[in-house]
Order: sequence, then structure tokens, then C-alpha cells
Amino acid sequence: MSIEVKHFLPYPPATIWAIVGSPGRVDWVPGVESCEFDGEVRRFIMEGAGGLAERIVSHDDAQMFMEYSVVESTPPLQSHLASIKLNPQNGGDGEENGTEFIWCTSVEPIAVAPFIKKGMLGSLALLEQILATENPA
Repeated sequence: MSIEVKHFLPYPPATIWAIVGSPGRVDWVPGVESCEFDGEVRRFIMEGAGGLAERIVSHDDAQMFMEYSVVESTPPLQSHLASIKLNPQNGGDGEENGTEFIWCTSVEPIAVAPFIKKGMLGSLALLEQILATENPA
């Protein structure tokens, strides 16, 4: 099952990438009790969900693109591959006025898709709060 969430954020891509493009920074993901990142795999302890490990498959700062796959979870997933891509958005005057955040996840079994999507939407909401706090108008 594929899930795609596109979300506009009124901040420059570099500002957002400084948060989401840092695999060891997960304060924008709700429910994370702790996270360790060894440069390749990040291991989470999630409130009420136990442990989770994600392998960073691809990470490109210039393209502001990251792809990751869950390699350990409770219960185990049959498959999981997700990507985050940030695209600058221009206003009618050609000036950058924000960022399109594109988050895609392919996951099996299909039964976990609603849970995954809820987590994606919750993460975007928390990311907006962090951005507003760290970048006051």
C-alpha cells in the first residue's frame, strides 16, 4: 500500500531540511522516547509501541531527499520503504515563499497503513510547531 502526503510549509527548504534531513534528529516525530543513530541505522524506542529500527537507504543534502526503510519493528512489517523530498515553492513574483514537503511510504501489510499515515500527519503537525518556535516571525 502506498501513502503519499504533500504538505506546504511557509519556510525555506534549507530551514526544514536542517531538521528532517538530520537522521539523528527526531524531536519532530511524536511518541519517540529515545533514538540512537549510528550513521546508517536509527533505533527508536516509541511510547506504547516498543522498538523500531530504520536503515537510511539514501540521503542527499543537495537534493533535500532522504529514503529509509524499517528493518525491525514490533510487530514485524512485511515491507516498508519511505522517502521525504523537499521542493522550493515560488510565488507569482518568482520569489521563494515556502516548501512543498512530499512524504511517500510503501508498506505491507496494508492493515498498518492508517497507523502509518496518522504518524506522518502527526509528525508534520509537530514539525510545524517546532518551525514556528525556532523561526518566529
